[in-house]
Amino acid sequence: MSAYQCRFKAFLAGPLERVFALLETSLGSDIALLDATNRSLLAQGGKRIRPGLTLLAAGACGGVNGDTVRFAAAAEMIHNATLLHDDVVDGATTRRGKPTVMSILSSPASVLIGDYWLVKAIRCILDAERYSERAIRLFAKTLSDLAEGEMLQLEKASSCDTTRADYLRIIYSKTASLFEASVLAGAVSADAPEEWTAALAGYARNLGLAFQIKDDILDYAGDEALGKPVGIDLKEQKITLPLLCALDSAPAEEAAEVRALVGRISDEPALADRVRAFVLEKDGVDKAVAEMNRYIDEAVSCLDELPPSEEKPYLVELAHYVGERTF
Repeated sequence: MSAYQCRFKAFLAGPLERVFALLETSLGSDIALLDATNRSLLAQGGKRIRPGLTLLAAGACGGVNGDTVRFAAAAEMIHNATLLHDDVVDGATTRRGKPTVMSILSSPASVLIGDYWLVKAIRCILDAERYSERAIRLFAKTLSDLAEGEMLQLEKASSCDTTRADYLRIIYSKTASLFEASVLAGAVSADAPEEWTAALAGYARNLGLAFQIKDDILDYAGDEALGKPVGIDLKEQKITLPLLCALDSAPAEEAAEVRALVGRISDEPALADRVRAFVLEKDGVDKAVAEMNRYIDEAVSCLDELPPSEEKPYLVELAHYVGERTF
């Protein structure tokens, strides 16, 4: 755990404890297998970024309340539900270095448990004392974005013609949209004025884009010893920012040849090494890092609209942590 993660979790210790007490209560079941699986998933931890964003946003706009806790719990449940579904889509046998539900139980079980978490997230939102309808609309948009992002990514993995516009839509839909909803739900729970809400939306959108770009960079330049597998995107024929940056600097004919190689990786996995070498040769990773840093800078600048608060420095530091993380 990084120094920032330690400070982040220590600062939010009280509210996060309330969030995870609610998660345990909400996800409890008298079906032993379901209950045991849910408890195991909760115990695995994770970065807690999405519920943390909800809590920090509310704190920066006036204070955390019961509805903030409900919305933060919903954000975490939605995030984990999408991971359970993603593991089935991707055929993933491990996540964060541990076996997935899909690999231990089955693909249908992973889908059903993900559905269970989604329903419980909706229940948490509906239990809010105020603004439950606004929060439902926020998270409903995110769920629509997530589905559309996954389908667009599948389509483009098949055709290997991903453009930069396609890529940005995919990573907004799959990652940044939930960051945005998590932050906005926190602002809504604190009855924040419109200008603060807009500033936080801009912060979260840019932060989410940077977060996913970092993940895509780590797929080329990560450290498997830290639990982050390398090369998964290429094996799944996904064209992400490091490769797009490399393609931008290549002659049209060479770029077309590389795209054709990506299209053959599912049948000839060894071709992934050639594509990765091309990305490194063309400085695709370094160029992607530069673009990620621009999103981080933009996220931090959005916070200028917020008044001073204890939470604001943590939001700033979180943006920098996203760019520096190694897994």
